[in-house]
Amino acid sequence: MSDILHPEMRTLENSKFQVIYHSADSVQQDSDMSEHPENFVKLIERARLMSPALQCHDEEKPHHLLRMVTNKRLTKEAYDRDVRHFELESLSSVIDFQVGDVLEILPGQNPSVVDAFLRRCNLDPDCCITIQRRATEKESLDPSQNGVVHPIKLRSFVALAMDIASASPRRYFFEVMSFYATAEHEKEKLQHFASPEGRDDLYQYNQKERRTVLEVLEDFPSVQMPFEWLVQLVPPLKKRAFSISSSPLAHPNQVHLTVNIVSWTTPFKRKRHGLCSTWLVALDPQESRGVVIPSWIHRGCLPPPPPSLPLILIGPGTGCAPFRAFIEQRAVQNTKGPTSPVLFFFGCRSQESDFLYEHFWLSHSQNHGVLSKEKGGGFFVAFSRDQPKKIYVQHKIREESARIWRLLNAGAAIYIAGSSTKMPTDVTSAVEDVIVKESGMSKESASRWLRALEKAGRFNTEAWS
Repeated sequence: MSDILHPEMRTLENSKFQVIYHSADSVQQDSDMSEHPENFVKLIERARLMSPALQCHDEEKPHHLLRMVTNKRLTKEAYDRDVRHFELESLSSVIDFQVGDVLEILPGQNPSVVDAFLRRCNLDPDCCITIQRRATEKESLDPSQNGVVHPIKLRSFVALAMDIASASPRRYFFEVMSFYATAEHEKEKLQHFASPEGRDDLYQYNQKERRTVLEVLEDFPSVQMPFEWLVQLVPPLKKRAFSISSSPLAHPNQVHLTVNIVSWTTPFKRKRHGLCSTWLVALDPQESRGVVIPSWIHRGCLPPPPPSLPLILIGPGTGCAPFRAFIEQRAVQNTKGPTSPVLFFFGCRSQESDFLYEHFWLSHSQNHGVLSKEKGGGFFVAFSRDQPKKIYVQHKIREESARIWRLLNAGAAIYIAGSSTKMPTDVTSAVEDVIVKESGMSKESASRWLRALEKAGRFNTEAWS
């Protein structure tokens, strides 16, 4: 209580971690990533093993290093949303994945932003460091407790493990800053932000505006925080996850992604950009061949279906990504033996502006393709803004109730992918309406029927914010 009433009386304990500096002669130099990709993998592993925030939560070593080979805009140039089709190729080996998997990418941070952070914090980019948990009085100082950690250049650690370019710091960051502010007005402002009374002001300044660590430090120029505290408090650089939109049968050495290039305007009219999507869209396949993309592959929420399983796929917007992979896979399987029908429901705003993969869907809907009527399939698209009354995928689902019910009775599985806002709930409600209409069940019974379908592994959803 005395700390709240008298903030000038507060004291700051030591940081939980200490930075140990090493001579450059004893450290292996960070290799050029394009010429020595295997050394770049080790560099990433060393940096992220050393990060306090990532030690217990991260799989450090990338599964693959990928290179951008195709960067194609799917939406019209004049349209306000930029959705891209990326094709990434492995530098060395065949990529082991299956449809429904997720690709995680460690984004690159703009080198000029990294340099600006190092200058602002008065850090030597070429010095070599290791990071260890600071021993308490009850703990021994045995360095083996921290495992064997090889030194790394400070600049490499910042670029690969500290999110200085997109994440906002937390409240304690401002509290620690207040102890190192030499300008009185900055100290008072930081103490206010760290206090219970300043919580709303901090939210308006920091979280709502999505200020980055570098921006906050630049707003308080008298603050010089020791690197130990920055290591502890700067948010870790996190991987970004994307649904894979290609089949390994069709593209064994590639993964394709369908990515919305994220940008928005803050309440104070500041333009912000998503870190990973902005980095990817800037990679030109010809001019950026030396840039590698550290990647991990993990199982997603959508299990890969066998060719004998009938499918009802619902994926509006970029939710179509995993189902592009499903249909690509089913098309290859169709050349080798019999496959079951596929119904696909897609939605977008306008046929003219954001009909993603239009040619792909239509080509598979014709000439005995896997979505064609001859194969028992179907492709249904809702353009929400092309008429006065908005039409969404759930409207198309209700229109095709007889076909959906017939396929469900044949053992079909339902897959839903896309935005996690209202879409999954609205689509689930539409499927329940189909069951009510075609079977005569009550709404409650239809809901229980769907839950049983989910327990049997035949109702799967992958949603993202």
